[in-house]
Amino acid sequence: MLTNEEKELLEKEVHGYVHREAAKISVLNKLQEWRGWISDETLKEAAEFLEITPDELDSVASFYNLIYRKPVGKKVIHVCDSASCWALGEPEVKAELKKCLNVNMGETTEDGAFTLLPIVCLGNCDNAPTMLVGKELHNRVKPADVKQILVESKEK
Repeated sequence: MLTNEEKELLEKEVHGYVHREAAKISVLNKLQEWRGWISDETLKEAAEFLEITPDELDSVASFYNLIYRKPVGKKVIHVCDSASCWALGEPEVKAELKKCLNVNMGETTEDGAFTLLPIVCLGNCDNAPTMLVGKELHNRVKPADVKQILVESKEK
């Protein structure tokens, strides 16, 4: 159940929108920030708060790949697999990530620190290959960079 504090903060999120339901992504992002992911229960609570059906909200939540409908690690690593990133070394970067983390794509490390996910595009093609670790964008990543990026990301 949404706490009173969460409801107050979400009211501030929807305040600037003409129509309450237009705040779908903003509300989902805030709830995910607080709870780590969007469970079915959280989705239902958010839909009720926005005065829409859970199905309407789920259609948005399942479309956006930065909304997590399953539990994720403390930080999510999104590896861009667009054509530009792929051509400039994404497969090798991805292989090194899988090796260093000892997980496959879609999995979370044993310690819960990282979840490794593909993403279609990070809109950073001129700096390919690219990956997003939490909220930090890494450009022109080479397999040799991966260990240091992981160490630095874990420290933050």
